[in-house]
Amino acid sequence: MDLLSRKYAIQVICVIGTRGPSRYNEIEAAFGDVSSSTLSVRLDELTEAELLIREQYAEIPPRVEYDLTAEGIELCELLLPLLQWVEKRNQNKT
Repeated sequence: MDLLSRKYAIQVICVIGTRGPSRYNEIEAAFGDVSSSTLSVRLDELTEAELLIREQYAEIPPRVEYDLTAEGIELCELLLPLLQWVEKRNQNKT
């Protein structure tokens, strides 16, 4: 639970869950204001927690993609309604 309370953890799960396998730059572009170090640490933590899979391809230039594990998919399905509620609530305040 501690990991999910960290900045951007829930959003990273949901971004990858809605986009499918994603490269670092694609994930970063979804946030705009996230620092590279914060995003890198969060991706590493989520991978270590076995919520993400990090796949590195033997290509030039190197290519790395992140995708959800089975547990990550389950978590994403539970989180999406919460994020939709937050978004709807924020729209009603404007």
